[in-house]
Amino acid sequence: MVTIDNYLDSHYIHRSNWLRAAVLGANDGIISISSLAIGIAAASTTREPIVLATVAGLAAGALSMAAGEYVSVSSQTDTEKADIERERQELLAMPEEELKILAQIYERRGLKKETALQVAIELTEKDALATHIRDELGINEISQAKPIQAAFASGASFTVGSILPLMVVLFAPVKGLEYWLYACTIVFLMILGTVAAKTGGSHIGKAVLRIAIWGTIAMGLSALVGYIFGVKV
Repeated sequence: MVTIDNYLDSHYIHRSNWLRAAVLGANDGIISISSLAIGIAAASTTREPIVLATVAGLAAGALSMAAGEYVSVSSQTDTEKADIERERQELLAMPEEELKILAQIYERRGLKKETALQVAIELTEKDALATHIRDELGINEISQAKPIQAAFASGASFTVGSILPLMVVLFAPVKGLEYWLYACTIVFLMILGTVAAKTGGSHIGKAVLRIAIWGTIAMGLSALVGYIFGVKV
């Protein structure tokens, strides 16, 4: 039997918050740590400084990603809470005006004026605040900010993404290490793009192409900086 919960679970949009943070973290971990390692490798003839820079970048990047995601999403949460409280006060102070606003929203969406008013009345009787939060403010369970979830997803995925280029730095030959990093990173990014596209139900080819192009640009510029300012260490 098909229920509304089963129907909603078959869609991908409810994954958007944590998926966005996870993909951003993993992508940033792979590209930034690979780019850092490539830049150092272009100016180094030994493995130790490359490993040191990579590990330091992994630790700093994971903490930075988690903290930055928490702060930014918390700011969004504060704004949402302020808007909800303002809406609560307006419903107490001028319920009739708020009812008219709700009816106008439904009318703009395509309902007839009488139907829009009736829908507004019935939804207001059930839960006025929840209705205005959803339909006037546009805040719902899918779009609502979740700072802890976003911070954890971003920090953890950055760490996982960073470990991949770290493994290359540890085990690939030092000579030509930048080329090993580039090749392996492109593979990592293509895998990430595929997983993200399948998880989000989007087009795989487009996701893979986008992530590979921008990864190549980032790593190419990092290698260029390493070669230009490369003092052999």
